[in-house]
Amino acid sequence: MATAYAALCFLGATLMLGPWKVLRRRLTPVSYDLRRDLGIITGILALLHTGIGLTVHLRGRMWMYFFKRFHPLRLQTSAFGAANYTGLIAAGFFVMLLAISNDWSLRAIGTSRWKSLQRWTYIAFILTLAHGILFQWVEKRNVGWILFFCAVAATTLVAQSLGYVQRRRQAISDKVSR
Repeated sequence: MATAYAALCFLGATLMLGPWKVLRRRLTPVSYDLRRDLGIITGILALLHTGIGLTVHLRGRMWMYFFKRFHPLRLQTSAFGAANYTGLIAAGFFVMLLAISNDWSLRAIGTSRWKSLQRWTYIAFILTLAHGILFQWVEKRNVGWILFFCAVAATTLVAQSLGYVQRRRQAISDKVSR
């Protein structure tokens, strides 16, 4: 659980840096070190969580989580199975995001393409929320953990929404002033 909640906090912080700069009317560069470093920490924690999580319920027999014929339970069609698949897909996105989290990738694939790949962070966030919600339910977490999860998710979503609205206002203002 420690890696899960730590990764969620770092992911939330990473996703709040852009809106924070937009709301403060600061220039938002394509990439900057703080956001990249937080993103790298997020990815490492998320993959560490994936590795640890896959050893918990089925005593290290990871293949049983995803292949019906190896496990008699209906893991693939349950909330537990959905939680595992959303987590696995999110982990795949975190692998890709870690792979491009460097200056070499930014130069090699170009700013526009790099930014379009980096935007998959939002999909990883949505999958992470789905994974977390499902596991809150499956594991019957106590109220404190649920409130913490909801607070981080809500704060991140509000920050993203405010940043989006501010950016739209700026775009409209720029059009009017031309």
